[in-house]
Amino acid sequence: MLFSTSAANDVTVLRIEGELDAVSVTDIRASLNTIAEGKPARVEVDLSALRLIDSSGVGAIVSLFKAVRAYGGSLTTTGVRGQPLAIFRLLRLDRVLIP
Repeated sequence: MLFSTSAANDVTVLRIEGELDAVSVTDIRASLNTIAEGKPARVEVDLSALRLIDSSGVGAIVSLFKAVRAYGGSLTTTGVRGQPLAIFRLLRLDRVLIP
C-alpha cells in the first residue's frame, strides 16, 4: 500500500493505492490521526487506485470520518470502484462517504 497527502485551501486530499488491509493499515494510522488533528474543513479520500480493502481498512476510513465530523468538517471519498465499492455498498457506506 502506498499513500500520500496534499493540502490546499483547507482541503486535505489523501490518496491510497494498492491494498488497505489488516497488514497495511498500521502504516497509515498515524497519518490519519495527523489529518484529523489538523482540522481541515474538507477531507477527500482518493481511492481510485485502491484494489482491495478489508474490515480493518474500512474501520480506519470510518474512524477518520468520525474524527472529521466531530469538529464540524466533512469527508468524502472519490474514485471508489471494484472490490472497495462492493464493500462500501454492502456496508451501506456509499450513502455516507460517496457524494
